[in-house]
Order: sequence, then structure tokens, then C-alpha cells
Amino acid sequence: QVQLLESGGGLVQSGDSLRLSCRAFNLYLRNNLMGWFRQAPGKEREFVAAVTCTSQSIYYADSVRGRFTITRDNAKNTVTLEMNSLKPEDTAIYSCAAMRVCSGWGRDDAHKYDYWGQGTQVTVSS
Repeated sequence: QVQLLESGGGLVQSGDSLRLSCRAFNLYLRNNLMGWFRQAPGKEREFVAAVTCTSQSIYYADSVRGRFTITRDNAKNTVTLEMNSLKPEDTAIYSCAAMRVCSGWGRDDAHKYDYWGQGTQVTVSS
């Protein structure tokens, strides 16, 4: 059974940093586009960032570009989201997801992803 397990969430203050990790089990991430999404209370899930199979292409939502960095380590079967200069509006449950393609096609469409983690809570206080 495929599992994506996120870790690294928590409660921080505005301006702080957090590092989220997503580790895959029973799935070779090297064959998957990897993305991070988030969902705040009362809001729809939104795209945060994505990285193609070999890290050739990386994509960010406008709201996080310049503050967040997505990386992947296929040897360790993990993908990481480094979040800096956090703001209260970044508060959400963050989930990683895998899509069985190696291009960036559909990267910001949650419905196109094949596997999802349970999510990790990130709370940023002002």
C-alpha cells in the first residue's frame, strides 16, 4: 500500500521558518511529479509548489514564490518544503501528493494527483 507521510509542521510566529518533509513508502518517487498543497479552514485546497521527477522544473504559487523552496531526494524517496518568512495567512494543513507523470502537466490541479499524504498542520501566529 502506497503511503506518503508528512512531518515537520507546528506552531511558529510570523517571520519564522519551518521545514516540511514527505517520505514515500511502497512508491518510487523518482517516477512521480511531487507537489505540496495546503488547505486553510473554510477554504479550498490550493497548490503550493511542485517539482518534476529529476528536479528539472520547479513551480510555485505566486503567494509563496521567493519564500518557499521545494526539493526532492529520489535516493531517499523524500520531498521537502522549506518555508521561510512565514505569515499568518500561511496557516493551513499542508499535504504532499504524487502524480504518475514526469512532466509538469497538471501540477496545480489537485484532482490529477494519484496519491496523497494525511497532511501536517502549520500554524503561524502574528
